[in-house]
Amino acid sequence: MHEVSIALNLLEIITAQCRKEGYSRIDAVRIKIGRASGIMPDALAFAFEATKGDTIAGNALLEIEEVPLTGNCRDCGAVFTTEAEYVLACPECASQSFLMTAGRELDIIDMEVS
Repeated sequence: MHEVSIALNLLEIITAQCRKEGYSRIDAVRIKIGRASGIMPDALAFAFEATKGDTIAGNALLEIEEVPLTGNCRDCGAVFTTEAEYVLACPECASQSFLMTAGRELDIIDMEVS
């Protein structure tokens, strides 16, 4: 369950940024997770809740936005979006030559602090 290490790293990053800006409490943090990132949002939310404990994010709410997998086929030019975690071929022409343009993200969007 690598989501625990991701949650710990997330806490480290947001805590350092919060303190750097002179704040003492994190109320919420918003992140984006791509469907093809290999991260299970529910497991990450559980890990975040379990690890935030006595930190300045102890009462913080974690808001997760899932980003669908998006790609561009190099053969037919189709741009496609899917909720699937993996794509092996273009859904339009079945070509295996495509570029994933979204879906692997793990981005911190913003925080609410006080």
